[in-house]
Amino acid sequence: MQQGKIVKRCGPEVGSLVIRRAVGGDADGLAEVWLRSFAAALPGVRRAHADEQVRAWFRAVVVPELETWAAVVDGAPVGLLVLDGDEVDQLYLDPPWRGRGIGDRLVELAKERRTGGLALWTFQVNAPARRFYERHGFVAVEWTDGHRNEEREPDVRYVWQPERPLPPGGSTVSGGT
Repeated sequence: MQQGKIVKRCGPEVGSLVIRRAVGGDADGLAEVWLRSFAAALPGVRRAHADEQVRAWFRAVVVPELETWAAVVDGAPVGLLVLDGDEVDQLYLDPPWRGRGIGDRLVELAKERRTGGLALWTFQVNAPARRFYERHGFVAVEWTDGHRNEEREPDVRYVWQPERPLPPGGSTVSGGT
């Protein structure tokens, strides 16, 4: 897939959604989406870094070093997807844009980009995110007390594996006569 735009039309309430690879000039806007989304979705979770540290991380690491995708409506960033190997490292939507199919399209893109499967971590307290990933075929495979994340918040690891195509003949059952 080339680095160009992927234009996906959503309902009339969204207008024209463009999902494209992020560039350096997107870093601050995407960091703001991340900050607003984290604050809205996880008000009881202690953030490990101050706002300016998050912005600097987006400028120095997230956009230039990782596979970062920007969901943009009418020129403004409304969501982001960050892939790091087979990991969904970040998937955030600006709160007013939740529930409009943008997250669905970002997950579809991740699955298209990583056809062998995906994994991710989310916080246990983030029930809406957990339902979202489960609806998209992710399965919880590990629950921790948060000792490995910077927030020290209990988390859960999810994995998605693509359905295996059927072999010639259309059956996974083998047997003789």
